Amino acid sequence: MHRKLEPKLFTILREGYTSKQFLSDMTAGVIVGIVALPLAIAFAIASGVKPEQGLYTAVVAGFLIAFLGGSRAQVSGPTGAFIVIVYGIVQKYGYDGLAVATMIAGLLLVAMGMARMGVLLKFIPYPVIVGFTTGIALIIFSSQIKDFFGLSMAEVPAEFIEKWTSFGQHFSSLSLPATGVGVVSLLIIFLWPRVTPKIPGSLVAVFLITAVVNVAGIEVETIGSRFGSVPNHLPPPQLPDLSWKLITEMFGPGVTIALLAAVESLLAAVVADGMLGTRHRSNMELIAQGVGNIVSSIFSGIPATGAIARTATNIKNGGRTPMAAMVHAVVLLLIMLFFAPLASLIPMATLAAVLIYVAYNMSELHAFVRLLKSPKSDVAVLFATFLLTVLIDLTVAIQVGVVLAAFLFLQRMSNVTEVKMITKDLQEEEEVPEDDPLSISQRTVPEGVEVFEVQGSFFFGAIDQFKEAIRAVERKPRILIIRMRNVLAIDASGLKALEDLLESSTRDGTKLILSGVHAQPLIAMQQSGFLERLGEENTTSNIDAALLRAQALLGYASTSSDQSNSGASVHL
Repeated sequence: MHRKLEPKLFTILREGYTSKQFLSDMTAGVIVGIVALPLAIAFAIASGVKPEQGLYTAVVAGFLIAFLGGSRAQVSGPTGAFIVIVYGIVQKYGYDGLAVATMIAGLLLVAMGMARMGVLLKFIPYPVIVGFTTGIALIIFSSQIKDFFGLSMAEVPAEFIEKWTSFGQHFSSLSLPATGVGVVSLLIIFLWPRVTPKIPGSLVAVFLITAVVNVAGIEVETIGSRFGSVPNHLPPPQLPDLSWKLITEMFGPGVTIALLAAVESLLAAVVADGMLGTRHRSNMELIAQGVGNIVSSIFSGIPATGAIARTATNIKNGGRTPMAAMVHAVVLLLIMLFFAPLASLIPMATLAAVLIYVAYNMSELHAFVRLLKSPKSDVAVLFATFLLTVLIDLTVAIQVGVVLAAFLFLQRMSNVTEVKMITKDLQEEEEVPEDDPLSISQRTVPEGVEVFEVQGSFFFGAIDQFKEAIRAVERKPRILIIRMRNVLAIDASGLKALEDLLESSTRDGTKLILSGVHAQPLIAMQQSGFLERLGEENTTSNIDAALLRAQALLGYASTSSDQSNSGASVHL
């Protein structure tokens, strides 16, 4: 097996796993398992599914991803990134639709890992990531207003503007006990790190407020009063109700889930590497995420991915191998088996406070504000992704954000690509840098020869500029030299432009010569058959050789001593 597609756990066991490390991993796993309990329930409820489905996901997907994963200390499970997309799918298609979308996402993740695409995900533009992450955070915050204030609302509208309009209309119905519970819970969550950062404030708030509410008999809505008791067992595995129509409808959301899972898991893996000084295996991590999501959907779970906060908690408490994340899953399973009924006592206002805190951490407000000082094109991508996430749809936001960023990148690349007629500059006595020994100004250009130079990538974004520069020639020259010493890459559109130029030059009686062609363009020209049509003798290694070739075609004799090195292999 290729080492990069080997789970980290297998490597660690082969290298030697000590009982001391197991004890450390077990301690970290127990702590992370307890921390993950309220988060798994809260994410499930916010996603529009039953509380226990978050637990199923953390247990099943959390264990499998750790077992097969490519990171030493990453912890996976349900996360806030999925809330928006999952809630939308469940409301429109029910759980079967979500299970199919999750399964499609899992298959795509496995395919991405097998195709070694882990490195490509690094090329998703930063403004796109910040834009949709901040947008998701705002939506999560908005979804918790009803429970935080205990508003009497039959149903919360799905659309962002309608949702806040409805909150305003029903705000007079707020419950003082629920609001009090929510505010105190939020204060505990924010202030507890000043007491000790080792135990998360969200965990303290859930346990402490739940105990106070039930002992004091405070009348607030709880998990049990809304959803009933939480089951104390895993459900039997079953496939969702598959139909071709549902599969085609869920493919788009499945792609979004796969992309989110990939980005979030690899970000979490990078965070873990930074804390431990290790390196993760991105392709193996994608395969593990895919398998975990497929099996999660079979066990009535929801999408899962790497959780940055739980991963950091794991490392801070001594977790150093995937065994810690596996222990975290087992701990959650034991809690569900023996203490599930107690989860029904948790107040909804406290869970809302937990999710508001998650939204705050997820919002990356500092990054959002910092990006406002970036170039206008990046700011445009940022706002487009953010507004589309909040007002339209997360799937649309990611697609538009990536496409918009790609177009802006191409525009920048075309702007730095320059095509100019050097002989025209010489005739107009343009200033040439004295420190450029390769300048055409230090060489003799015969009468009837025009020299053009292309700077930058010769790709489809620069073709119009190239054609315009060629059209600028007032009289058809006898020899046309295209200097390509600064062209490192060419695509099919660039080759087509050269083929069109060769065709028109032949028709006009002009000979075409290329100078200083680098490896990638040269190979592309050979494979396309362009070199054969041009004639290999018309593809020269440098400008001196190109001018000698031009003189030969014109019937000149070489007299210039500075052209004696025409056989040089460097690209001048």
